[in-house]
Amino acid sequence: MDVRPGVYDSDNVTGADNQQERLDGYISGYVDGEGSFSVSVQRNPSCRIGFQLVPEFHVSQNGERAQVLELIRERLGCGYIKSNSKHDQALVFVVRNRRDLLERIIPFFEQSPILSTKQADFEKFARVVRGLAQGHHRTEIGFCELLELALSMNGSGRYRKLRWRELVAVQNPQRLHAGQGRKARKI
Repeated sequence: MDVRPGVYDSDNVTGADNQQERLDGYISGYVDGEGSFSVSVQRNPSCRIGFQLVPEFHVSQNGERAQVLELIRERLGCGYIKSNSKHDQALVFVVRNRRDLLERIIPFFEQSPILSTKQADFEKFARVVRGLAQGHHRTEIGFCELLELALSMNGSGRYRKLRWRELVAVQNPQRLHAGQGRKARKI
């Protein structure tokens, strides 16, 4: 990838390590400003609870600077780049594949942490993704714990159109509160 020729090229092994660290720091900082770790809640009648949690990592950029998204995709070795919508020129780098989230995205940001309060959302995101991988969402209590963690991310969802906690409670009143009174399992 030719972001700026010569910036990340080197025959010097020590220099190459340093350049990789700088690139990783650049990506981490870029994601801090233009990225998001989120977990959406989707209706899915084939799931026991009737809903599923869908973790997603994405980074946005104006189409004129697509090379930055390509650089991130190349460095992380996963994901895809798509148009944000039909009405704007923004592009979005997206990773939804759970294995890629577990094996590439989470380790990358644990190694190159975000320096702002967005780090707390990343940590919750990582707990949700790992909880899903361990099957916690397959039990009513586990699903509700992961849902609460997901809903506490990104400003506690103050811009959400739907209030998932209430919707799940209406459709599954016994399930949402099934874990109350019991010691919560740390995920």
